[in-house]
Amino acid sequence: MLQNFITLQDVAPAAGGGLSGIFMIVILIAIFYFMMIRPQQKKQKEIKKFREGLAKGDNVITAGGIYGKIKEVRQDSFLITVADGVCLRVDKGSIYPNAADAQTDVESKKVQ
Repeated sequence: MLQNFITLQDVAPAAGGGLSGIFMIVILIAIFYFMMIRPQQKKQKEIKKFREGLAKGDNVITAGGIYGKIKEVRQDSFLITVADGVCLRVDKGSIYPNAADAQTDVESKKVQ
């Protein structure tokens, strides 16, 4: 009789604990999604919208810190003028939305 009682005690907590464990994992995944993934996706969409909205004559700053003015918009790149008679072809992914973002990125790299 004592052996049956001990066996039932071991099984009972495990059956209820499995459901609450799965519930906690689902909650952690939901929190991770809303705190980390979703804001990053929103930021990426905003940057993509910005880059698609750039037109000839806009002032820009590249990832390398080069300031210029857009001379020509191509499908996957920009032709920017950095000085009189000096043009650079730059990938669309290396253009920052504004100078403040570029400055923040440069300062964070200096710290590391």
